[in-house]
Amino acid sequence: MLAGPAVPKVCGVELVELDDVQEAADTIRAMVVRTPLLPSPWSPELWLKPENLQPTGAFKLRGASNAVARLPASRRAAGVVTQSSGNHGQAVAYAARSHGVPCVVVMPDVAGPHKIEATRALGAEVVLVPAADRQTAAEAVAADRGLAMIPPFDHRDVIAGQGTVGLEIADDLAVDLVLVPVGGGGLASGVATAIKARHPGAAVIGVEPALAADAQESLAAGAVRVWPVERTYRTVADGLRTQVSELTLAHLQARLDGIITVTEEEILDTAEAMLREARLVVEPSGAVAAAGYRHHRGELPGGRTVAVVTGGNLAPDLLRRFAAG
Repeated sequence: MLAGPAVPKVCGVELVELDDVQEAADTIRAMVVRTPLLPSPWSPELWLKPENLQPTGAFKLRGASNAVARLPASRRAAGVVTQSSGNHGQAVAYAARSHGVPCVVVMPDVAGPHKIEATRALGAEVVLVPAADRQTAAEAVAADRGLAMIPPFDHRDVIAGQGTVGLEIADDLAVDLVLVPVGGGGLASGVATAIKARHPGAAVIGVEPALAADAQESLAAGAVRVWPVERTYRTVADGLRTQVSELTLAHLQARLDGIITVTEEEILDTAEAMLREARLVVEPSGAVAAAGYRHHRGELPGGRTVAVVTGGNLAPDLLRRFAAG
């Protein structure tokens, strides 16, 4: 019997490939919105990929839908559990509801009340714990109740699902540069996988809050560098406070062309500009890639650029602040 094609590895980690992303696109097609590329108000060479238009308000629905759908039916029937600051939790709750299975979401007790309530509204049981205990608490729930764990980023099916963002960009534009936020690295891993396979000459650059720049440090060191929650929770970009994993770092090492950081002021300025000038409701985490372009354009390659707008679950107080000017 002939052996199948070798799967590329980085430091022994098997990487997600274009075929995995294409399979994920088929799996989730009926569950997610195929978001358009919108021209930006800041440059004729910049387009925005508005993942805030997803039913749960963020790109996380793609990876969660793929991971839940690909569980064996008998395993899925028992229910699922995850840990999340909000957007991934809502995505898993939405996917679980679509399959009619129970869902538990472990969230940090400092999560935005609007994200907690939105997760509950989707039928999930929410368990609040100190931020540093999210992972261990979710693992305990999974073990005690026999639930399947759906990680926020550290999972091949999640990465493949997030990669469908890149697949759509590649289908819609002969792109030269894609800017993608980096938290745990699942989105950047998947997007870079799709873009590099479809447009090998294009650059994919990560954008990260300077106050949660563990991915940049990890890439420089060639190994995962963990920042304590006391450091990462300083940033207003709550969706980007997570750490890269061995799996996502391997993808970023192989396929990311670089990473830049943005300040808190740059993030908030861009989130407000998205509302006022681009007519998009975007949370701080969702504005990070566009902030990289608006404030660091001179550091980036030129050409047709797409900034991924990852989410729009904006806290009511920030929405009022931005609207008031």
